[in-house]
Amino acid sequence: MPTQFNGMKNLTASILIITLINCTDSNSKDVGLFDKLFGKTGKSNETSKIQTDTIKLVKTAEMLDEDKFWEIISKSLKSTKSQDAQERFLISEIEKLTQKEMIGFRLRTDYLLYHTYNSEMWCAAYIMNGGCSDDSFEYFRCWVISRGKDTYYNAKANPDFLISEVVEGAEFYDFESFWYVALEAFKHKTGKDLYDYIDNENFKTKEGSYPQFEFTWQEEKPESMKKICPKLFAKFN
Repeated sequence: MPTQFNGMKNLTASILIITLINCTDSNSKDVGLFDKLFGKTGKSNETSKIQTDTIKLVKTAEMLDEDKFWEIISKSLKSTKSQDAQERFLISEIEKLTQKEMIGFRLRTDYLLYHTYNSEMWCAAYIMNGGCSDDSFEYFRCWVISRGKDTYYNAKANPDFLISEVVEGAEFYDFESFWYVALEAFKHKTGKDLYDYIDNENFKTKEGSYPQFEFTWQEEKPESMKKICPKLFAKFN
């Protein structure tokens, strides 16, 4: 009787092992048996986290920390030698941020654009590009930001400082796609439109809310431009 009982135990164990192997093989494209037993979903932690973050994400008016923003810009300048390469690098770096920080990168950009919307900066843009429309002025200031923290703040204080950024042979000084690097990164990471997550009710320093100002120069009076940006005027005229 003990021998027969042991034989039954061995047979039962063998059947169980075969059953487990078959179940595992037959479910290789779906969720495995052990996943069912222990409640696993079969999705990677990274994918689940991204989806969860997207679901929980709400509109924000919080800008990216300024030091972190300028650190990314500085890194992009040190790592690339062309504007196209800088654009690709920025998108790659921004994708490493949290989704809220990606939105914050765009908000920080808009904030910096807002605070250089003035007559003197427009004068510099007009001189350097041989004319300057509303849209061109946006792209010019994007270029100023893309040149880094020191260039931005020095040019903000005195636009004639941009003589230090003049490159021989350059036709235009603008960087339109810089304005969209955070949008591209956000789209790659989430499949969503970043604009949908900006809290426009509470974020005021943006296009459409720019301050009104009186021009302190006139294109038909070159001397008025020379007075504001003497070095740039001498270089380009």
